Amino acid sequence: MQESPKDLRRLSEEELRTYLESIGEPAYRARQIREWLWEKAARDIDSMTNLSRGLRQKLSQDFVLQPATFSKVQRSEDGTLKNAVRLHDGLVVESVLIPTSTRTTACVSSQVGCALDCQFCATARLKRQRNLSAGEIFDQVALIGEQSRSFFGRPLSNIVFMGMGEPLLNYDEVLEAIRRITAPDGLGMAPRRITVSTVGLPKQIRRLALEPLGFGLAVSLHSAIDAKRSQIMPVNRTNPLSELMEALQEWYRLTGRRITFEYVVWKGFNDRLEDALALRDYCRKVPSKVNLIEYNAIGDPRFEQADPDSIQRYVEVLEADGTVVKIRRSRGRDIDAACGQLANRSLDEP
Repeated sequence: MQESPKDLRRLSEEELRTYLESIGEPAYRARQIREWLWEKAARDIDSMTNLSRGLRQKLSQDFVLQPATFSKVQRSEDGTLKNAVRLHDGLVVESVLIPTSTRTTACVSSQVGCALDCQFCATARLKRQRNLSAGEIFDQVALIGEQSRSFFGRPLSNIVFMGMGEPLLNYDEVLEAIRRITAPDGLGMAPRRITVSTVGLPKQIRRLALEPLGFGLAVSLHSAIDAKRSQIMPVNRTNPLSELMEALQEWYRLTGRRITFEYVVWKGFNDRLEDALALRDYCRKVPSKVNLIEYNAIGDPRFEQADPDSIQRYVEVLEADGTVVKIRRSRGRDIDAACGQLANRSLDEP
């Protein structure tokens, strides 16, 4: 069986140089090609106009470009944009552009579906089908960057890996995408503007701490009591809070960057004083800050947004102990673009 052409973006610069030399082209063409791929985010080989027509034809014969595209864009009343991102094989993920008065943030996906079964998350109800490639992750950022300039007149300022999937279960592709997004010969974004969010996988967090890329780490926590966290996040049964904390302490020791805990308070589940005190004690163990996130309904009666008094109790308990805490208001809820709501529902709408 004849092999399918390789994606041109999968080649390293060295591999590209070797290929070019094998067809009688000067090695410096590799730098030109990579400039088109990663700095200019070219969507097709024929657009690489400083290459000869013959070279473009040869590249098109031997390789493919498989860019992700936006097949549908929805705009929320608050200005948030949700994108249905169609991949080369027809599968779809979603990404979000979140604007404020001072920044525009891209929320990008790393997997088609998710296998972690977090009970409160709509994405978890989708079958996990595959990981995204570095190029597909890169495309989401490049396309949202174009949206930011078009809709809001300014470049993209921040990126969060908080879309569909668990980034650390697609470790290599996510890291390669971040390298291309932050490289001077890529999109050139500052690493400190990027946050990778995880459910908390200790082994991968330890590995991540060794990466010299300089991005931030967020952990989707939602309870600092093992029994409760295991109820809503099955991953906690094999990666308990104590092991997670050891990995986070190693992260801070090696990087010097504090952790962000993402935390939703639900009525009747984790809205008691004992829950707030448990979170306070957990935060004491490593430099961290807490984002209290509004719950976004996914049609499950087990989960209901906590009363404002309960959320304020968390704020008071944490601030009294010196922990930075912010209440994060939901954006894009009316188009199912808010945290935990990404489930490709836009595909079912007219």
